[in-house]
Amino acid sequence: MRKIKLTIAIIFGLFILPVLLFGAWWTIKERPTSWRTADWSASGLLTAAELSPAPVIYVLAARTGGLKGALSVHTWIVLKEEGGVYERYDKVGWGSPIRRNAYPPDGRWYSNPPYLVKAISGDQAKSLIPLVRQAVAAYPYAAQGDYSIWPGPNSNSFVAHVLRNVPDLGATMPSNAIGRDYQPDWASFAYDRARGGIRLSLGGLVGVAASRWGVEFNLFGLVAGADFHDPALLLPGFGRVAFWPQTAVAATQDKG
Repeated sequence: MRKIKLTIAIIFGLFILPVLLFGAWWTIKERPTSWRTADWSASGLLTAAELSPAPVIYVLAARTGGLKGALSVHTWIVLKEEGGVYERYDKVGWGSPIRRNAYPPDGRWYSNPPYLVKAISGDQAKSLIPLVRQAVAAYPYAAQGDYSIWPGPNSNSFVAHVLRNVPDLGATMPSNAIGRDYQPDWASFAYDRARGGIRLSLGGLVGVAASRWGVEFNLFGLVAGADFHDPALLLPGFGRVAFWPQTAVAATQDKG
């Protein structure tokens, strides 16, 4: 009985309490009532393509709409060839799910401003862009109807697929990107090349990941854990809670 009570207390403290706290704040936050009234315009986060000729790869995220925004972000990928224009790739829940340039590259999502998850430029971006395109083209859930908000495959499952298949990007999905751990198999065990660790998952609903970078526990899509590399807690709803401000976004700047 004592072990059962301890397990319940741990689950409550790591998963339920953070969701309740962040959810309470989210419910009083002003936000649009529907997608029609939401702001989808460019946020100004990215430099205009014509002012920055170097090739780049960006992974961006922004809180999603409605009450879902209390729990999850929406992620997408932006590419730009040398001297070219931005190309944005998202997965959405209607029509043909994989969209190219359906929104501004740094557009707000349901009025929520985006932030950079990863930025790569120069020669490294130039060499990785073809691999990212291949991963996008090979995404197995790209047909109409291949979308499920929970547990997936959703927008975050799509970006996670690309990052797994191009580990040299060195990018890690936000901990509050629900759907990132979606797996079609009931049980899977994988080596995480990007972080040099292991990942065990039961249908993407329950799982654990561990490496020298940190540890994560997944319960029904909610993630709790700790980042050892850039010290931070990972809390459901809140996402990454850093112990001190990072000096820079997790970015690789290779001017080549």
